[in-house]
Amino acid sequence: MSSSDQLPKPKPSGRSTRRGAPSRVDAVRRSFDAVIGVFTGKTHVPAPTLRWGLLLVAAGAVVAALVTMFVTGFDNKGLEAHTPGSPAEPVVDKEFGTAVEGDCLSWTKPDHSDLVKVRCENKHMFEVAADVDMAKYPGKEFGPGSRFPDSLRLTELKEEHCVPAVQQYLNGKFDPRGRYIVGLMYPSPDGWQHGDRTLRCGLQYAASAGTPASTGSAAEHDQSKVYGPGVCLGINQNLPTDPVDCAQQHAVEVVSTIDLGQRFQGGPPDKDAQDKFVEDECARTSSDYLGGPDVVRNKTLTLFFDYLDARSWLAGSRKLDCMIGKGADREGFAPITGSAKGDILINGQAPVPPPNTGRSTPAPLPGAAPLPPQPQPR
Repeated sequence: MSSSDQLPKPKPSGRSTRRGAPSRVDAVRRSFDAVIGVFTGKTHVPAPTLRWGLLLVAAGAVVAALVTMFVTGFDNKGLEAHTPGSPAEPVVDKEFGTAVEGDCLSWTKPDHSDLVKVRCENKHMFEVAADVDMAKYPGKEFGPGSRFPDSLRLTELKEEHCVPAVQQYLNGKFDPRGRYIVGLMYPSPDGWQHGDRTLRCGLQYAASAGTPASTGSAAEHDQSKVYGPGVCLGINQNLPTDPVDCAQQHAVEVVSTIDLGQRFQGGPPDKDAQDKFVEDECARTSSDYLGGPDVVRNKTLTLFFDYLDARSWLAGSRKLDCMIGKGADREGFAPITGSAKGDILINGQAPVPPPNTGRSTPAPLPGAAPLPPQPQPR
């Protein structure tokens, strides 16, 4: 990420930081490169706090990009569904083999060998949007005796079949920045050898690791990528990850969830009007959550929030989280231990409140810190 894309460091004044308007494609590419660099040790992520670091990594855009590489988001081996059997017998999984649109699937074992259908209102790992029998396609690629597709081909099949299937399943209202990602389930190599060519496309929760269980049908839910008050997002290489207990080290803590549908009706709201509403609501609700208007300032934290773009709005997403965190001195986020409702440690040290001048110190205004000029979206 270049220096021109860096955001101002969070200041210990409690002022909130808003996300700018960089090019969506460039921002995703920069965030993706940064995450890959972190895991390969070749890149240092500068201190752009939440705008594209958190809100693309934790909110799912970068996660979705990584999941695309790994086909299903579970691991780089993909998600195979099968029932163990002798090598001489066909490997057929009754639950997987009969799953159709609207079915929800769950499992507990790492190899998914205990995969079962469950009611979607119960906890589940995968919601089927479509089943696609590749044997019906002409050509030799999926015919008898054909070779099991490699990960690259499975990724292509997911893009070709599952992305449009999910869009159709959700009546064209899939939020690419929301809580769900497109997933692909496919037969095991043994099942493939015995003639199973059915792919199952569907939806699963976005996460940086593992497969969180979801509850309720994605077709009926607001897809907003929100966690809710009191949830803390873990930290790895100074970047936010998945929810953890706030007693563990974390990057940010959610103080409230704002429903923009209570303020805006109709089409996507103007960004400035949206930002003003969210700023005011985050400032108010953070004071309520923490027990006072000066807590954020005294604990040297900063208030962060995102905004909903047109794609998310048209998909039906209406909610945003307000979060508090501490920017690291040089890059990413500083690790915080403990909920901000009580005593916390930042980098293992108790925060030192900024000096009081003796004058009355009003509550800091959200967004009061001026932002440098931001590149306009293309």
